[in-house]
Formats: sequence, C-alpha cells, structure tokens
Amino acid sequence: MTLSWSAKAIKYLLFVFNLVFFIIGIVILSVGVSVKAYYTGYETFLDDQYFSAPNLLIAIGVIIFFIAFFGCCGAIKDNYCMMITFSTLLILVFILQLAAGIAGYALKNQTVAFLSKELLGSMGHYNTTNGTQITELWDHIQPQFQCCGVTNGTDWVTQLNTTNESVPTSCCWHIYGSIGYTNCTLESDNIYTRGCLSAFGDYIKSHALTIGGVGIGFAVVQLLGIVFACHLSSQFKMNYDNM
Repeated sequence: MTLSWSAKAIKYLLFVFNLVFFIIGIVILSVGVSVKAYYTGYETFLDDQYFSAPNLLIAIGVIIFFIAFFGCCGAIKDNYCMMITFSTLLILVFILQLAAGIAGYALKNQTVAFLSKELLGSMGHYNTTNGTQITELWDHIQPQFQCCGVTNGTDWVTQLNTTNESVPTSCCWHIYGSIGYTNCTLESDNIYTRGCLSAFGDYIKSHALTIGGVGIGFAVVQLLGIVFACHLSSQFKMNYDNM
C-alpha cells in the first residue's frame, strides 16, 4: 500500500507521539499514585471525591499504556481498522482526562468551604472516648503543618469550652531543653498562630491543582495525536478504496 509523502510523515510522527504518549501515561499514573498517597491518612477530613480524582488518573495512566502500544502497531502495519479504534480510544481518554482535570480544579475551589465544615465539626470530639481517631489526626496535623485550630487557637477554647484558654499541646512547638509535656495556652510564646484551614487547606488544594493541571494539560497535548490518527486513518481508507 503506497502512502503520500505527507501521510508517511504523519505515520512516523504518530509513532513518535505514541512513545511520548507512553511516557505521559507513566507521568499520569505516577501523579495519581502520589496524590492518593498524600491524601491517605486524612480520610476523616476529606470527602471521597478527593480520592476519586487520583484514582481516575491512575486508571487513565494504565489505559494509556495499552492505547500507545495499539497505536504503534496500527501505524506500523498501515491498518485502517486499528487506526480507527486507536482514534476512538484517544478521544475517550481525552474526555476522561478533561473530566479528571476539571474535577481537580473543582476540588481545589471547594476545599476551603468543605474543610472548614469538617474541621469545625470534628473539634467537639477531640479527646473524647469515641474520638480517638480525630484526636490523633488533629495531633498529627497541627505540628505537621505548624497550625492551631481552624482559623487560630481560639477555636479550641470556643469549641471545647476550656478553662485558662488552654488548647491541645500539639498547638505548641516543643521548646528545646524542656522536659515532658508543657501546658499550651493562647498566651504561650510557642503556640502556632496560623490556622489549619489555611495551612492544611493549602496542602490539599496544591495537590488538587496538580490533578487539574496534569489532566487538562496532557489532554491538550493529546489533541495533536487525535488529529494525526484521524488524518492517517483517512489516508489508509483512501488507499484501501483504491485497491
């Protein structure tokens, strides 16, 4: 089967694109796994949507491996049916990537409102019999992100109705040379002044933004492959019709 010079050029460009596409699949898979790992451990404060988006990226990354291999075979063998199938699969993955990207940006935008509600709602269960998991999570988040309360330490005084303006000891950083636990109050010199809604929220939003950027960014690159595949498919069909 004889192809025009332009079709031959696109054929080899498509082959190169599939190699790049394979690498993109690895990147997307890695981002999905990484973001899911970053969110793991914070399930108590996060909605299932925050795990659905990285899971979708993981699935897309795996699918891309097979599509890239399929596209290379179709281009090398000059197979019209394989190229049509490849084009269709590219379009489907393009839609999935856009969906993942849009979901990432949507999650970023709703993080503050969602976390504010979850964090405030959990404070009343701190240091209670049935709030062990919440207590451990707060005591991890506050020193990890160097924050205290939702907006600041006064949230603890309000929610727990504590005396002497005392707050959890995890709201204060450990002073070098001190022994054992020291009381932590709003007047302590070593209390974290930043709220966890800001500090922890920025952490969650940054990874949601990564999902959005990767999903939409690579979807735009993928448009080039769709154009190449469709053009090459039409060339294959023209040659088959002329045989």
